[in-house]
Order: sequence, then structure tokens, then C-alpha cells
Amino acid sequence: MARALDLYCSFLKVVIAACLAVMVVLVFGNVVLRYGFNSGIAISEELSRWLLVWLTFLGAIVALREHAHLGVDSLVRMLPASGKRICFVVNYCLMLFADWLLLSGSWRQTIINIDDRAPATGLSLGIFYAVGVIFGASAAVILLYDLFRVLAGQASEADMVAIRESEEH
Repeated sequence: MARALDLYCSFLKVVIAACLAVMVVLVFGNVVLRYGFNSGIAISEELSRWLLVWLTFLGAIVALREHAHLGVDSLVRMLPASGKRICFVVNYCLMLFADWLLLSGSWRQTIINIDDRAPATGLSLGIFYAVGVIFGASAAVILLYDLFRVLAGQASEADMVAIRESEEH
């Protein structure tokens, strides 16, 4: 399972890079066209905004897998292994609840907006909200996998502190 999650995150990194590349081309091209030729790409602003939202959510999936989100672990690090396990389980149950709220809300928004069209591109607004569904489902799998590893005793004590140290040290 860890290998599959790592491959999925590698794929997401490629998609994120592609989103960023398309954003750069659209925005830079639009600037050049506006200043140089008094023209522009009509869909540039809208598509760039959508790509930024997708890039952010997909990056959050990768950060969740790599335990790269911000956090304070000074108290948890001082606890014995059983305390770390309890904190980890409570923490992950709360994150799964928050993830469920995001997933169910994103699903509802996707369904509500599936027939509405964006003004510049004409694309379905459901596409905009679908990234929340992708994030919610992906985060649930990652969180459940990490939680299973801890509950099954497959995780080390260091794994129960779900924050990766900064590389600045």
C-alpha cells in the first residue's frame, strides 16, 4: 500500500508541475499580448485561477502523505509511546472527521454546479469543485492507512509524531 501511495503522489507531482507550467504560459502570454499587442487570451485569468486551486489541493495531498504540513509536536515528543499512540489516534480521528466534512461538502457542490458553466471557458463549474472530492478521497485513504499502521503496531514511535522535521536544522 505504501508503494501505491508513493506512486500516486509521484503522479500528482507531475500533474502539479503541469498545472504550474500551463499557468506560467497563460499568464505570461496574456501579459505579453496585453502590453505588446493590446490583446489578450480571454480564458487566461479563469483557467489560471482554476489551475491554482487544483495545484493547491493536489499539493496538499502530497504534503499529507509526506507529513509536511505545519504542526507543533513539542508536547507529543515528550510523551511515552502509549501517549504518542493515543494522541495519534485522536488526532487522526479528528482529521478523518474534518476530511469527511470537506468531502461531503465538495461532493454536494460538485453535483449542484455540474450543469452550470464558467463565463470565460464554458467549462462545467463541477470541475472546479471536483478537486475537493479528489482531495477528500485521497486524504481519507492516506489517513486510514497511517491510522491502521499505528493501530496494528506496524509504526515506530517516530512515526507516531506525524510531523517531519524541517531541513533547516
